[in-house]
Amino acid sequence: MYKRQVLASAVTDADGRVGDLGPDALAAGAYRLTFDTAAYFAASERQSFYPRVTIDFDLADEAAHYHVPLLLSPFAYSTYRGS
Repeated sequence: MYKRQVLASAVTDADGRVGDLGPDALAAGAYRLTFDTAAYFAASERQSFYPRVTIDFDLADEAAHYHVPLLLSPFAYSTYRGS
């Protein structure tokens, strides 16, 4: 079983982005991003069906840049590996 460890946390900016989520380098392996979508929508006094969104992914190339967008609305979301 995986040992979970928090590596970083951040809050999105006014444009809904996190510019830098460290550390600078990660070893190849399994990772998880968790988005607190309930807090995001509560800040604008809106309700959301999904209180959090969790994205599990495998980092294969330690030298590659990984961009993991989350497209979000109160009742749907999608994600993909960006460039």
